[in-house]
Amino acid sequence: MIRSKIADAQTVLSDEEVALCQRVFDHISSVRQIITDTEREDLAQRVIHSYQHGVKDEAVLMRLLI
Repeated sequence: MIRSKIADAQTVLSDEEVALCQRVFDHISSVRQIITDTEREDLAQRVIHSYQHGVKDEAVLMRLLI
């Protein structure tokens, strides 16, 4: 999900940055029990958007989006 949203956003991220965003996405999806495609897409967009706008710390991203 994260990789497709990164492509949609036409953003270039390193493998490490993609992995960080994916971990945040996976954790929040699990905690919030997100199961619908719409909710998953929204979360993926929010993770990427927040990361692009300077929230680069994994723990801070999780706290911000949970």
